[in-house]
Amino acid sequence: MGAGGPVAAVRHDQVMTYASGSVEVRVTGRRIVATIIDGLVLGALSSLLASAFGIQSSSSGFDLTTLSVGGAGRLLVAVLLYYVLLEGFTGRTVGKFFTGIRVIDAQTGGRPGVVSAFVRTLLRLIDGIFGYLLGFIIVVCSERRRRLGDMAARTLVVRA
Repeated sequence: MGAGGPVAAVRHDQVMTYASGSVEVRVTGRRIVATIIDGLVLGALSSLLASAFGIQSSSSGFDLTTLSVGGAGRLLVAVLLYYVLLEGFTGRTVGKFFTGIRVIDAQTGGRPGVVSAFVRTLLRLIDGIFGYLLGFIIVVCSERRRRLGDMAARTLVVRA
């Protein structure tokens, strides 16, 4: 048996957990596609928020760096809620669903929970440096294919 890492999927009352051992964590390509899909979903969500609140869209991406109470602040809250709630309660975002991967707690094999999802989401700020290049390098160099957010939150991304 592995060092506490999850192995095979086991269903208990429709809640999927993973038995101790090893699971398929070599899903880097799927993670990249999931990130692109999530970016498209969040872009659409941003447009909907802009329409709903009458926020003028700027041609410059620098407006997002101000984190004002206006559009960028609302978008930041929407992004936080998107990742924290979806990953925390289901282990999957829309992108992860379509690519067949999920986030699990590395110790229990269950859903990560809201606190772990929040930690993962906050560390996207670091992992996302240079268009997620830093996160990509860390994932391919780590033994269990984890980015900094996964390491800090004690999570794994595995095939669903």
